[in-house]
Amino acid sequence: MELIWIGIGIAVAGYFIGEGLKNFKNPNYKSFIEDLDEDDGHELIKENEVHYFIGISKEDAKKLIQEYPDIPHVKLNDNVYYPKEKLRNWLMHLGEK
Repeated sequence: MELIWIGIGIAVAGYFIGEGLKNFKNPNYKSFIEDLDEDDGHELIKENEVHYFIGISKEDAKKLIQEYPDIPHVKLNDNVYYPKEKLRNWLMHLGEK
């Protein structure tokens, strides 16, 4: 059984080394982890968790949502969700004003 785990470990290490060597001379290559980070364009944040994403208190998040009804959001089954990427862009434009 130990040999199976060693074999799996070697295979995984080989994959990551191969990916690194394949893109060694390409500074614009995005790693596997960076690709995962970019995939949050369709991720939804629950209303009660949006303050974590913005980095403010729950009370301030509630005030922000009340003051700006145009904040990107989606209602599903009486729950409010915020598309992560659209919220990020909206906050950037809000900061420019």
